[in-house]
Parts: sequence; C-alpha cells; structure tokens
Amino acid sequence: MKLNKDEIIELINILKDTYPDATCSLDFNTPFQMVIAVMLSAQCTDERVNKVTPALFARCTIPEDFVDIDTTELEELIHSCGFYKNKAKNIKACAKKIVDEFNR
Repeated sequence: MKLNKDEIIELINILKDTYPDATCSLDFNTPFQMVIAVMLSAQCTDERVNKVTPALFARCTIPEDFVDIDTTELEELIHSCGFYKNKAKNIKACAKKIVDEFNR
C-alpha cells in the first residue's frame, strides 16, 4: 500500500496526537547525525549507540567526512555497535549518495 502526501501528513498528525510526548532516545544534533545513529542502532541498543556517537561525531562532522574517512578507522569507531563492517560500508555509501546527489 502506497500512501500519498496528504495521507502521510494525516498519519503523522495522528501519531503526534496519540504520542504527544514521544522522543527519540538517540543523541544527535543534526538530521544527518540522526541518520547515522539510526543506522548504528540496528541490532544494537540505543545506549550503546549513544556511547559510540560522541567520538564518531567529533571525528566526522559532515557527510564529506564520512566519505573521506578510512573504512578501517570508521570500523574501529563503531566496532562495539556490532555488524561494524556492514554498517561502515552502508554509512559511507549513504554519505556518498548525499554528497553526490545533493551537492552537500
């Protein structure tokens, strides 16, 4: 089932009304950091992600940093989140797509 824009907005409003105090337990400062934190949270606790992201986001602050970081260094930074090889590969691919397609 594919929703149109109006249906999506209606669904978001229903969720906001139903869960007015909902918050995200992941720590982030930018939408891009949220994307990275969510990618790291797969098969991992939010608590663990929140322990990893301060050093990661200090090292990589913008999408270009994630494109340029050596894969081995990225894997070391995110190792404790599990599945670090796949996550590093996907994080770099996501950052590259953003840089390439949105000239970020």
